Amino acid sequence: MVHGEDKLKISDEVIAVCAINATLKTEGVAKLAGGFSNALSKNILGKELVSKGIKVNRTEEGVEIDVHIIVKYRFKIPAVAWDIQENVKNEVQSMTELNVKAVNIHVQGVEIPSEGN
Repeated sequence: MVHGEDKLKISDEVIAVCAINATLKTEGVAKLAGGFSNALSKNILGKELVSKGIKVNRTEEGVEIDVHIIVKYRFKIPAVAWDIQENVKNEVQSMTELNVKAVNIHVQGVEIPSEGN
């Protein structure tokens, strides 16, 4: 591999997909939660964002990832959040070799099962 000016550029969308996969396979996560900005982006840009519920921010120190989730009922939120942080960090770093500086978890709600379950 040639080092120097030939640098591989990994898009934010690729990082987001890695984060989505790692989040959704974490026990206790019901789903990702989209926010106002995702709905606004869809309306303005006319397209659905792949990274719904995930925000990627690059800094000089590394990548910061915000994850917006809905937690399954009866799961301990701090434990789920910790597992997501570990899973997302490991997945993104192993797939992209980028330094993950922070994984911020935003719990948007709890999914309560319906009466029939």
